This record gives sequence, C-alpha cells and structure tokens, in this order.
Amino acid sequence: MEVKLGLCNPPLPIHIYVGQGELQGEPYVWYNYIIDQDKKIPVFQRALTGYIVQLKLTTKEYKGEDKPKLDIVVCADEIYVIRSGIETNFTKTFLLSASLVEDFSQPLIITAVPGKENCVFCRLYYAVNKSAIRSDWNPHADWAEIIQSIQSKLSGNQVFELEEENIPKTKPQNVAPHPQDLRVKQVRTLFNYPVDLVKEWLQSQNVQRPSQLPLSEVDKLVKIICMAWAADKVDQNHAASSYQEQVFQAISEGFDEVAAIRAWANYVLGQRSLVSSGSKKTVNSPAFDWDDPNYNDSPGHPDNYGDR
Repeated sequence: MEVKLGLCNPPLPIHIYVGQGELQGEPYVWYNYIIDQDKKIPVFQRALTGYIVQLKLTTKEYKGEDKPKLDIVVCADEIYVIRSGIETNFTKTFLLSASLVEDFSQPLIITAVPGKENCVFCRLYYAVNKSAIRSDWNPHADWAEIIQSIQSKLSGNQVFELEEENIPKTKPQNVAPHPQDLRVKQVRTLFNYPVDLVKEWLQSQNVQRPSQLPLSEVDKLVKIICMAWAADKVDQNHAASSYQEQVFQAISEGFDEVAAIRAWANYVLGQRSLVSSGSKKTVNSPAFDWDDPNYNDSPGHPDNYGDR
C-alpha cells in the first residue's frame, strides 16, 4: 500500500447515519453529521461498496436517553462507519441479509432503500457480480444471535481501533470575566438594576458585552445605572454633579470604583428629598454605613438589592 507523505486530514472514520431527508428537492437516505456545528451533510449516493470488517454495538445518548446502535465498519477508500438504531428496519434487514454471507473477504455493496413514512431498508449485493443477497423477512428473528454469528465470521479480520471527534459533554470551566464586564455587573448588582435594561442598552450600541465597548461608553453605562438608582432620591442635576465630583475625583485619586460609588450613594441617601404637604424639603440625614447591620432596613442598603 502506497503511503502519501505530506499534509493530510486526521485518520478518523467517516460516520454515515441512516435517515431520510430532502435538500432542495433532492431526497437522501443517509447523511454525515458535523458534531461541533450541529449540521447534517446529506449523502446522495445510496450505496457504499467495500469490505465489512466489524460489527460493533454501541450506546449513544439521544434526548436524554441511551439508545443502542449498530455500527457497521466498512473498509473502502476510507474507513466508514454506518450507524443505525438497533431496532430500525435498516439494521434488521441488513442483519438478515448479512447472515447469509459466508465469506466476508469479498467486497459487498450496502444499499439504503427508502420506504414509506421515513423508513429505510437495507439491501446487500455481491460487488463482483452485482447479484443481490436475498433474505426472507422475519420480525421474530433472534437478533442477538445473528449479530454474534456474523461477528464470529468477521473474527479473523483486522480490528480497527476507531477514534471519534467527541465534543465534551461537560461544560467548559468558567473563564475569568473581562474587567469591564465585571465592573458593570458589580454596579448593576449593587443597585439591583435590571439586567434586561443593561442588555437592551448594549443592543442599542450593537454589542453583546460591555467589554466590546470603548472605555468611555462603559463609563457612560455605569453612570446610567447610578443615575437610575438616584432618580427618586434627589434632583437629577444634583445627582449628576455630585457623581461627577465625588466618584470621578475618588477614582482619579486611586480609590476603588465600587467603593467610591458606595460613598456617593451614602451621600445621596443623606440628601434625599422628603415630600411633605405637597412640597419638597431637602434634609441632611446621617450618612448610612452600608456595612452596618443597623441600617439593613434602609431602602438603599445593598442587602435589599439581592446578590450583593
């Protein structure tokens, strides 16, 4: 056998899955499947010629349940694996025909035949003379015994240790969030600002995450969240000017942004307006220590905003 040197694809088997479908008006009876793209690639040829070298029973998860499958390993120009459910008409008609083959050292033609109501049947031919291998239908056949009988005839063949490109079923480990994403989340959580409003604002900027924005736009989003919290507490002009003066000044001096915003929020709570007799009066209340349990009942305390 000649071995070609140079660049090539990994020596993975080509899986063919049995199932009827149609693409642009052209029917097919089996297909390839790209796992990482969740995409079917129709195979329009209805037959595969090669040497059957293995039958393998396997179990695959489908819709939360384990489903037994039969893998028919075929050696041709590539290694192919025809996979079908153990209880399907394709598998049963294949087994009935294959049980009549005495010598698997000769190539066979495996044909997928469409039936009614999305059923697919299998028909085998001897590749040399194109003659069909005819078998009688027997729905009560001992399928396990037939599989063992065929496997015993294949026992002298080369065993292929097949590799598959599997996608991990477990979720990947969490990746540390981008600093700008974390920044917005901390401020949003502090004031219990609805996440849907954040998403809506990001969509208006044609992005999905704060980290996709320029720093100045992230600053704007943080300020929007803070101003929304202060809206029912003090005059908006006063809230904006005090935010500019206190938060920006503290950050420029090296203080943590969240700590600076908390200090500003304490100031706002101390300046909040009370409505009395139809008029607003501004009173100077003591600043709230957000970490003091005595102030847990304060409307502005972060413990009343959920996950602090």
